[in-house]
Amino acid sequence: MECIRIRRATGMDAEGLTALVQESQAYRGQYASVIAGYQVTAAYIERHQVFAAVDTAGQLVGFYSLILDPAELDLAFVSDEAQGTGVGKLLMEHMLDQAQSADLTDVRVVSNPPAERFYLRMGAERVGVVAPTPPKVTWERPELRFAVSRPRVIGTEVTPIR
Repeated sequence: MECIRIRRATGMDAEGLTALVQESQAYRGQYASVIAGYQVTAAYIERHQVFAAVDTAGQLVGFYSLILDPAELDLAFVSDEAQGTGVGKLLMEHMLDQAQSADLTDVRVVSNPPAERFYLRMGAERVGVVAPTPPKVTWERPELRFAVSRPRVIGTEVTPIR
């Protein structure tokens, strides 16, 4: 994997982040209604913890949005071209670091069904399902939870616990 940098998104990233959402193959067919007309706005970026993954050329290859109260991973997208290269894993590790820095104990995720396996591989656990909310969402969605590790001090060593 080439060098990927994760940085705080700015309002100037809104168009590129929206394009990542709109171009996602994960939201084709029956899932297309969820992102129809969806936009990541500058106001949204300013209001939440939004971080972008950029490659060495400065191209956006992924992003996530962490809402702090209540703690939820609201958005997470990786470009179709970058999927399977480790970008998603980097974003989830970064998100958990940010959650820990914000003193969160866990982070909720309401997942698109095809993305559930990814979140489980990243350490989330399934805690339930979220009922459909027609007309945009006509299917149940997995509800997952990431436990945020807390450092525990034993003597002079710091040991992460989950």
